[in-house]
Amino acid sequence: MKRTVRALTLIEIIIVIVVIAILVGVLLPQFRGTQDEEATQRARSELRTIATAIESYYIHNGNTLPTTLSALTSATPRMMTTVPDDPFRSGSNDYTLYKDTNGVYYTVFSYGPDRAAGITGISTTGALTGTVGDDICVTNGTSAGGTSTC
Repeated sequence: MKRTVRALTLIEIIIVIVVIAILVGVLLPQFRGTQDEEATQRARSELRTIATAIESYYIHNGNTLPTTLSALTSATPRMMTTVPDDPFRSGSNDYTLYKDTNGVYYTVFSYGPDRAAGITGISTTGALTGTVGDDICVTNGTSAGGTSTC
C-alpha cells in the first residue's frame, strides 16, 4: 500500500495570497466611501441640532450669538449638554463656528471628507467666504448657491 500526502505547494499559497490582496484592494475603497457617507449624514444631523441651539441661544441672550460652541453647554437655559465632535477631524475637535463682526450672521461647519476646511469665515452681509467645496455647513446667511445650507 502506497500512501500519498497531499499538501499545498508554494506556488498555490502565493496564488491564494495574491487573490486575497486583490480582493482587499477592491473592497477597501468601497468601505472607506461607506464610512464617509455615514459621517456626512451624522455631520448634517448634528449641525442642524447645533443651529437650533444657536438660534435658541440668540433669542434667550439679548440677540447675541455665542462666542464659542462650548457656550451652548453653559448658557442659561442650557442649549446642549455637550457639543458633538466633527466626524472628519481626528481627536476631540468641535465643529468650527464663524460669526461676522457685527454678530448677526454665523456659520457652523464640518471639514467634510477631504478633512480640510474650505470655509474661511462669513461676511457682514451673511455670505460665506472661502470655498465651500465638500465642507458641510449650516448658516443663517447665504452659501455660494444662495441658500442657508451647503
